[in-house]
Amino acid sequence: MRHLVIALAALLAATLSAAASSDDAWAEFAETVRTECLKAAEPMLEAAAAVVDPFGSESFGLAVLSGKAKGADATVSYICIMDKQTGIVELGSELTSDVLKVTIP
Repeated sequence: MRHLVIALAALLAATLSAAASSDDAWAEFAETVRTECLKAAEPMLEAAAAVVDPFGSESFGLAVLSGKAKGADATVSYICIMDKQTGIVELGSELTSDVLKVTIP
């Protein structure tokens, strides 16, 4: 019986440790997506903000960026994807506020 209790305690500790590291890994991934997407948008946006899907899709990290278009007074948004395997970031085309209204706190 003592061995069963020890085995269950070890299993529980391993499970909790894995869950914590998994949460940390997802948070780190989301921060990487945010940072890389904002970097890619620097030529197009001033004072950009990003909302990141915390897990993305199976293959991509996903974010929506919004900010003031450089050289204009309009607020615009972009959809950003980051390939989970390669880390390559791509931005969609500029979406004006009459097409997509985004508010990022």
